[in-house]
Amino acid sequence: MSQGIIDELINNLTKLPGIGRKTAQRLAFYILSMPAEEARAMAAAIIDVKEKALFCSVCFNITDSDPCDICSSTTRDKGRVCVVEEPSNILAVERTRSFDGMYHVLLGALSPIDGITPDRLKINELVERVKAGGIQEVIMATNPNTKGEVTARYITEVLKPFGITISRIAYGLPIGSDIEFADEVTLTKALEGRREV
Repeated sequence: MSQGIIDELINNLTKLPGIGRKTAQRLAFYILSMPAEEARAMAAAIIDVKEKALFCSVCFNITDSDPCDICSSTTRDKGRVCVVEEPSNILAVERTRSFDGMYHVLLGALSPIDGITPDRLKINELVERVKAGGIQEVIMATNPNTKGEVTARYITEVLKPFGITISRIAYGLPIGSDIEFADEVTLTKALEGRREV
């Protein structure tokens, strides 16, 4: 077997985020050792997602049907919308099994220095959803970093005139951590987000 085809696979795997050359090499040799049917199924799944994936016309989640399963669900709370930056954020929230509302994916966060202005995100589409009625609460679940904070504040200002509840996810100390090891910003946010017990 030519080393060229292995090198080609390794080079392609290094294009994935977070995959360095050594990890790509381990993955390549793992794929090589897989049964042929499993390797074909993996390749088919990659091709399927590239050919069939599209953005939901309502929430902009990645889906293979429009509207997506969440937007077309009859059991979810359509009065609450959780705003996230990326489709992958929906998976994280769904894993908690603590939110049964709808979503809205911005497809990024505001960053004027990088040329990402409000018109480049799905903010106008969120405003239109709120204008259409039926939404009582918008939960801002953008990332707890500078871009996410700026984005949350901007959207809050845009939505204020509609008289709906706008909330921000809390953040602070992770469960199981020690206060003495928390940085100042995390501890400050934990104190600000305190609630009565």
